[in-house]
Amino acid sequence: MCYKSRTALLPKHYLCRVRRKKERIIWSNVLVEDYAAEGKAIGKVEGKIVFIEKAVPGDVVDVQVSKNKKDWANAFPVNFVSYSKDRVEPFCAHFGICGGCSWQNLPYEKQLLYKEKQVIDQLTRIGKLKLPDISPIAGCKETTGYRNKMEYTFSTKPYIPKEEFAALKNSGEPFDTRTQQGVAGFHAKGFFDKVVEIDVCHLQKEPTNEIRKFIAQFARLRKIPFYDIKEHQGWLRNVLVRNTTTGELMINVVFGYEDKENREALLNLLTEKFPKITTLLYTINEKKNDSIYDLEPQVFSGKGFIIEKLEKFSYKISPKSFFQTNSKQAEKLYRITREFAELDGSQTLYDLYCGTGSIGIFCSKGAKKIIGVEVIPEAIEDAKENAQLNNIKHSAFFAGDVIDICNDDFFVQHGRPDVVITDPPRAGMHEKLVNKLLEMEAPLVVYVSCNPATQARDLALLSEKYEITKMQPVDMFPHTLHIENVAQLKLKKI
Repeated sequence: MCYKSRTALLPKHYLCRVRRKKERIIWSNVLVEDYAAEGKAIGKVEGKIVFIEKAVPGDVVDVQVSKNKKDWANAFPVNFVSYSKDRVEPFCAHFGICGGCSWQNLPYEKQLLYKEKQVIDQLTRIGKLKLPDISPIAGCKETTGYRNKMEYTFSTKPYIPKEEFAALKNSGEPFDTRTQQGVAGFHAKGFFDKVVEIDVCHLQKEPTNEIRKFIAQFARLRKIPFYDIKEHQGWLRNVLVRNTTTGELMINVVFGYEDKENREALLNLLTEKFPKITTLLYTINEKKNDSIYDLEPQVFSGKGFIIEKLEKFSYKISPKSFFQTNSKQAEKLYRITREFAELDGSQTLYDLYCGTGSIGIFCSKGAKKIIGVEVIPEAIEDAKENAQLNNIKHSAFFAGDVIDICNDDFFVQHGRPDVVITDPPRAGMHEKLVNKLLEMEAPLVVYVSCNPATQARDLALLSEKYEITKMQPVDMFPHTLHIENVAQLKLKKI
């Protein structure tokens, strides 16, 4: 019987699987040599670069190829022939499942080494930049409990690992049991609709885990539905927990629809159970996405915001405010930025992508005048309040695009910049802004980046008129692949 005749007898859905089945490629005894950008481990097979998931340098693995191109391939381990001597036991029970803290199996000193190397590699490989002597990476003293902001998701869609799924299937337990109970935790890596049930997350200090569990148990006992992200229905959606080094604690519970009786019951119980809460809010989100930036959180108790301090500067943080999520390390990052700015009291400082004004305010004592520009109007309002809170009268903040705002008339009114600090998002600066900086010709620029790859691209463009004179990586997020980098640039002498 020919192939076509044989497959004609199969069900249509099975036929589709037969035709699409790919060849299973296995490469054996691959030595993991290093980390590449975005924290992927790399090895080589016959000169081809292989990006390998869930491995660390020094591992020897047999890998299955998931994507095979001419010069590179993606793969994942199917067997560990031997483990790297640098491996350590992850401290979190959810390691490898929830998708966070992917470097927990490396000692912290090794994490810092690879992060610093990542910065140098990307600036030299992508930007083709000539680098000065680099100051050693600034690591964290506290590698757990360092986050001041956590957002947990409540869902009807539990993520169940393969091994656990097989055991559950063999036990005969109905698969909808966990769906009915609901899960509380983080989205599983690669799944928008699956949530990992978290027992203890080590990234934020208590009572963060206690609060999440208390809210989930309240809903389970009352048989109130968790949110179903596919069906876009259910009551309990998210909870945002923010804390400060000053001891303040903000909770914002997000509901899928208004249910006044249960809402008030839950919020009253939270107030009684957790007296540490200084501000308790709730948000009704009937949209299909989880973003609350176009919604208005309602204050249930407290003043509706919390106050954080970096050095002697106070910062008001509302439920929608952007603020560095590692307060103690943010202080270190800002000190390096201030040092690189070389302020002596005579300069006009332009703080681009200023957000809520945190960096400009931190540098305010050394500047004659501070000009902050940010595209988000709400952030500018927060920046103005923060300036007032710190009695900073030599500042002005403007909402809009730097390209549009910083024209000749603006310079006449506010003065040209002597120093520019720019702290863009991960996507880096728009090319038009880079051109604007080249046009402005500030004698000194400090570029704070959370993505060395896009920073490398931007610095290459700025090299037309600037040279890099100082650079220092800063680790804000231990056990993750993320790294910040601060670069000082000075106008080239003609």
